[in-house]
Amino acid sequence: MSEPPPPAQMTGGDAIVRSLLREGVDTIFALPGVQIYGLFDALARAGEEVRVVTPRHEQAAGYMAFGYAKATGRTGVFAVVPGPGVLNAAAALSSAYATSTPMVCVTGQVPTPFIGAGKGHLHELPDQLATMRTLTRWSERIARPAQAPGLVAEAFRQTRSGRPRPGALEMPWEVFDQREEVTLVEPSVADAAPLADGATLERAAELLLAARNPMIMVGGGALDAAAEVRELAELLQAPVVAFRSGRGIVASDHPLGLSCAEGYERWPDTDVVVGIGSRLELQWFRWPAQPAEPRLIDIDIEAQQTERVAADLALVGDAAPTTAALTRLLREGGAERPSRAGEFEALKRAKDAEIERIQPHVGYLRAIRGVLPRDGFFVEELCQAGFTSYYGFPVYEPRTFVTCGAQGTLGFGFPTALGVKAAYPQRKVVSITGDGGFQFGLQELATAAQYGLDVVTVLFDNGAFGNVLRDQQRLYDGRVLGARLRNPDFVALAKSYGVRATSVASPDALASALAQAFERCEPELVVVPVDPAAEVSPWEFLMPASQRP
Repeated sequence: MSEPPPPAQMTGGDAIVRSLLREGVDTIFALPGVQIYGLFDALARAGEEVRVVTPRHEQAAGYMAFGYAKATGRTGVFAVVPGPGVLNAAAALSSAYATSTPMVCVTGQVPTPFIGAGKGHLHELPDQLATMRTLTRWSERIARPAQAPGLVAEAFRQTRSGRPRPGALEMPWEVFDQREEVTLVEPSVADAAPLADGATLERAAELLLAARNPMIMVGGGALDAAAEVRELAELLQAPVVAFRSGRGIVASDHPLGLSCAEGYERWPDTDVVVGIGSRLELQWFRWPAQPAEPRLIDIDIEAQQTERVAADLALVGDAAPTTAALTRLLREGGAERPSRAGEFEALKRAKDAEIERIQPHVGYLRAIRGVLPRDGFFVEELCQAGFTSYYGFPVYEPRTFVTCGAQGTLGFGFPTALGVKAAYPQRKVVSITGDGGFQFGLQELATAAQYGLDVVTVLFDNGAFGNVLRDQQRLYDGRVLGARLRNPDFVALAKSYGVRATSVASPDALASALAQAFERCEPELVVVPVDPAAEVSPWEFLMPASQRP
C-alpha cells in the first residue's frame, strides 16, 4: 500500500470508500436505500476499484460477506440501510460472532438532529448503535467525514485482532454527502497475538510425553495452522478430530484425520485432549462423559475460552506458533512414536461401513465428493444432508467446508455460497440445502444469475422441515404442526430466474448433473426429491451422549 495521499475534500461516502480500499477490500455486498445514497454514489465513482454485488435481501448481503470471509480468512464487508436493514442482517452478524468470522457492516443512521429524538424518523431504532454492539465486538458512529479513515481502520483492527469478530459502522444520513477535508490513514495492523507461557508449555509437553492415547480436537481457530497441527499429530500419532469448522485441517484421507463419528471410537481410551482453536463441543456436549475425564490442554488465542472449557493447562496464544512451540519441546523430549496408520485406517474403514446406512444422504454426499475437486468448496445447510455431511462428507483442505457452526441459522447456506463464489470465481462451489432453508433466500437466484455466480445448488426436497417433522412424530405422539411444506415447482421457479435447473433421483444421476454443471460454469439448481419416511436419521453419530441407556 502506498503512502497516504495528502488531505483532500471528500464526502463522507468517499471517505469510507477510500478507507475501505486502503484496507484491501475488493468486494462489497450492498443494497441501496435513501439513507446510504451517498455511499452508493461514492462506490459508483470508484468504478472498477471495487466490485459491488447487490443481493435481493439484507440478510443475504450479510451472509454473502460471511461466505467471502469464511472462504478467504479476510474481512468481509456489507452495507445496508439502518433500522430494518440492520435487523434483517443481524442473523449474519450473530453467525459471524459465533463462528469467529471477521466482518464489517456499514450502515446509515437517521439525520444527526433526530438521533435519540424518538420522533419516528424513517428507519429509526431506539438505539441502533447499542443494538449493533450486542452483535459485534466493536461498533461506532462516524459523525463527520474526517472521522471515517480512523474509524474504518479501527473497525478492521478490531475484526482482525485476537479471536476474529464482526464490527459495524454507522453514519448519519446527511453526513454521507457532506464535504470536508479528510486525511486518509495507514491500513490497520492487527494486534500482536499473546505468547503462550513457557512454563505452561513445558508442563503440557510433560503431560503429552506421558500420555498413552492423546487426541487433538481442532476448530476454526486452527484453520491457519494446518501444517503445525499435522506435524504435532504425526509426532504423537494422535488422531485429529474436527466437528464442523475445523474440517480439512488434517485431510480426511490422512490416517490421522478423523470425523466426529470416527473420533468417537477413540474417545473411551483418550487420556489427554489437546484443543486447538476449538470450542470442544464434542467433549462437553456431544460425547458421553468418561468415568475419568481426560486431561485437557487448550490452545486458544482468547484466555476466556480456556476458562470456559476448564482447561487443565491453558496455552493462550495464536494456534500456529503455539502448536509449533509445543511440538519442538516434544521432539526435544523424544516424543516421536511408531506409526499407528494401520490402526486408524482400519477404524475409518469400519466406521465408513457403519455410516453407510444413513441413506439416502450418505449416497448423495459421496456422489458430490466424487465430482467436486479437492479444493472445491462445500457449503452445508441445516438439513438432513447437511447434518450427515459433518461426518459423511470427506474434506481435504482447510476452509473448503463452509459452515454456520454452532449458530445453526436455517437458510444461511445458499447466500453464503454466493459469497464464497464471489471470493473465488475460478473454484467450484456446491451449496447443499433443504427445501425449508432454501426458501429463506431463494430470491438470490436472481443475484446468482445477474452476477454470474456459478454456484451449483443441490436442493433436497422432502416437503418438510425434516428435523421438526421427525421430532414431532417421535416425541409428541405423532402430532405434527408446521413441519410439512407445500412447495413450488423448484425447477420451473429457478428457470424463471434464468437459472438452469433439473431434477435427479439417484446418486449416479446427481454426479452426472454436477459434472455437466461444472463444465458449463453457470449457476444451476439440482433438485433431489426425497421421501421423508425413507430418510435415516443422522443423529446417532452426532449426539452419542443421547444414545446412552
